[in-house]
Amino acid sequence: MDKGLFLRALIAQALAVGIVFGVLVALPLGDDFFEDYGWVTGPVAWIACSLVTARVLSIPAGLVLFAALAGGVAGALVALVTSHTIGLMISLLVFAASCGGYDPERDEHDARATA
Repeated sequence: MDKGLFLRALIAQALAVGIVFGVLVALPLGDDFFEDYGWVTGPVAWIACSLVTARVLSIPAGLVLFAALAGGVAGALVALVTSHTIGLMISLLVFAASCGGYDPERDEHDARATA
């Protein structure tokens, strides 16, 4: 695992999620919006933030979408047992760990081997 990539992915995703959270809280949506549509707003925002992270860190979108799925599922399970905040922290850590396993040199080597 690339610890530097892990930290960069963690920070980039946390910043992206934090910005989206700030925007959503600032909008006059009301608590009913989040109770009625939070189940779809959260995952869509999470995926969008993941794609931003992929772009910023030059990680393949497919890998980042897998990392988003893994982090999202892990976080949702933890949130069911504990709280949304702890679930989000777990989501971020699993996401970053999944991204940290990316090796651009191996990816380049595999591309040359199949060509």
